[in-house]
Amino acid sequence: MMMLDHPVVPTVVLVVEDEMLLRMRAVDMVEDAGFTPVEAVDADEAVAILESRSDIALLFTDIQMPGSMDGLKLAHTVHERWPPIKIILVSGQVKPGNDIPADSRFFGKPLEAREMIAEIQNMIGHA
Repeated sequence: MMMLDHPVVPTVVLVVEDEMLLRMRAVDMVEDAGFTPVEAVDADEAVAILESRSDIALLFTDIQMPGSMDGLKLAHTVHERWPPIKIILVSGQVKPGNDIPADSRFFGKPLEAREMIAEIQNMIGHA
């Protein structure tokens, strides 16, 4: 039985990555960090997921993706519509500079698993 005397912090991480192998790797990092991953292949799917659930604590998104918006636009959309959600942006090609939302983080690929796990835990709080 779970004790209900204190609010449960959401510990779901939304992983948005169009390349399956990279998405699987990011999902592994989220699980290794102690959190529950939810997967989306593009920004449109990610927004649909965000609109349908309220337990997502962090958005982990690739910047370069097909669809109506890229990861950077998705990050800004999430920051405006769901301000409490933390954001990690990753890319192998793009360096977004200062164009990322406040409080979000950027990492270049290839990702270092240990560094990512520590950052996810740092941003959400330990599971």
